[in-house]
This record gives sequence, C-alpha cells and structure tokens, in this order.
Amino acid sequence: MSHEQTAVKATYFSIFGNLALALVKGLAGFLGNSYALIADALESTTDVFSSLLVLFGIKYANKPADDNHPYGHGRAEPLITFLVVVFLITTATVIAYESIINIGTPHQLPERWTLIVLGIIIIWKEYSYRLVLKRSKQTNSSALEADAWHHRSDAITSVAALIGISIALFLGPGYESADDWAALFASGFIMYNSYLIFRPALGEIMDEHVYDDLIDEIRQVSLTVSGVIDTEKCFIRKAGMKYHVDLHAVVNAHISVKEGHDIAHLLKDTLREQIPQLGHVLIHIEPHED
Repeated sequence: MSHEQTAVKATYFSIFGNLALALVKGLAGFLGNSYALIADALESTTDVFSSLLVLFGIKYANKPADDNHPYGHGRAEPLITFLVVVFLITTATVIAYESIINIGTPHQLPERWTLIVLGIIIIWKEYSYRLVLKRSKQTNSSALEADAWHHRSDAITSVAALIGISIALFLGPGYESADDWAALFASGFIMYNSYLIFRPALGEIMDEHVYDDLIDEIRQVSLTVSGVIDTEKCFIRKAGMKYHVDLHAVVNAHISVKEGHDIAHLLKDTLREQIPQLGHVLIHIEPHED
C-alpha cells in the first residue's frame, strides 16, 4: 500500500469515527445534563470537517509535478494544517465562552451513566490517536499528524469532562459547575495543542533545518556508491510526504565530466532506492585533489 493510500485510509477512519462520536456525545450530553459532553460533541463535529480538509490536502499534495509546480504539490499539506489549527482555536474559543456562561447559570447535576459513556470515549480516542499518529510517521504527513492530535485533544477533553462530572456527582448540589470548569480547562488544552500542531507546519513552510538524522542516513548511503569519496553540503526541504535533497558529492578531480555525470546519476538513483521518502535529489559534484 502506498503512502497516499495509507494516509487516505487513516483519514477516512478519523472522519467516520468522529462523526459517530459527535452523535453519541451530543445525545449523551443533552440527555445526561452535561455541558462538558456537549462541548466534547462540538469538538468532534469540527474534527469531522477538519478531517475532510486533511483528506483534501493529502489528495492534492500527492498530485504529480507539472509545469507550474516542478517540485509537486506537497506544500499544500502544511497549508491545510494551518486551516485545521484555525478549526481547533475556533472550537476552543466557543467552548471557553459557553463554559464561562454556564458556570454562573444554575443547572442540574449530570447523570451518573454519562461517566460510562466518557470512559468508552476516552479509550476509543486514545486508540485513534495512536493509530493515526503511527500512520502519520509512516507517511511523513504533517496534516495526518495534526489529525492525530485532534484525537488526543478529544481524549483529554473527555478526561476533563470525566473528572468534572465525577466531582459534581460526588460532592452533590452546589458543585454542578465542576462540569463547566472541566470544559473550560479542556478549551485551554485544545489551545495548547493547536500550537503544537502549528509549529512543525510553520517550520516545514519555512524550510527549517530539523532533519539531522535523515542527513546522516543520506551521507552513509552516499559513501556506498562507487566513485563517491565524501559528501559536503546537504540541504533538505520537506514538501508533503517527500523530502527534497540538495547534496554535494566529492569525487576524483581527474575523472572525465561524463564519469562525474554518471556517478551523480548513480548516487541519485541509489539514494531514492535506499530511502524511499526522498523526492527530488539534486547532486552537485565537487572535485577532490589527491
């Protein structure tokens, strides 16, 4: 299965999972008198739309290169990630606003059975987070990683709701607002996670240098190619699921131009064969005097 197929499959998993959870949380929150669960349902609803954005981003980012986009369309992924972050921040703001209003508004205690619903949700969302995050690492997809953090945010929100409802039920009348305080805390955590998602995507757009391990691997593979004496500069840019490489390779200064050209092509082919996540590989030949 290709990286794109793996990422798309994981995104569909997120879409249908979030849709089902939004319905369950919404009904449980309404029937169980829990605003924290309703806030949770609101987040899952926005997660559905953000996962749809991720799906679009993955499909568009994997379109082949063309005349206008010689390096492909991979940069669409971090742009989609920025939109996902906007969804998260908007959701957190709405939850915080409604929580503050509800804290000062008398209301009924949540129903005890909502704790069971929340327990099941927490287990499912943590499983979803781990699964989607694993797929994001396999595919090098920043958008899919953002989608995984949606699941983790949802799990934390549910944990906060579980704690808030438990406090309200254990301490009884007068502590109904514990449920709302939990939702307020969850909104703050969503804001924090928004930054964690935004920062790597910004680094990708700005070609930030964070690929030392990959550079080491590229240098090791390069030295296995016949004719390559050493490597010098190595720059990496990430675009979507691929890494574009500019590498300076050191060869004997006394060989012909054609021999140097052949070594460069062999090096390029070897790197792309040994490290499948590489995209464009540009080799610059440097002469080495004995």
